[in-house]
Amino acid sequence: MQLPPTPKESDFIHSENFLRDLMHRQLKLSISCAAAFLILLFGMPLMNYLMPEFMAQRVGGFTLSWLVLGVLFFPYVWIIARIFITRSMALEEQEVRQAAEGNKHKF
Repeated sequence: MQLPPTPKESDFIHSENFLRDLMHRQLKLSISCAAAFLILLFGMPLMNYLMPEFMAQRVGGFTLSWLVLGVLFFPYVWIIARIFITRSMALEEQEVRQAAEGNKHKF
């Protein structure tokens, strides 16, 4: 069984710039998803502290704070995770397409 060829220095997809750029884009995505999560995580106690009357309103049989914390929190986290995964995969595919186009023009 033959092993795959080792990457050459001229391979764009294995270059430091390619990997650095991909990691930088994924870091920006990670920070934005973490910020969305932290806004809700720290926003709930802050809203309860600063606007207790507003958060005590009844919505669908729950107080607004319990509706957000007990019902909407998990779908919110799932949505953030879904966005992160789909955008991360799209970033990788975009980088691979760019690398393939870059290699085509070299030859």
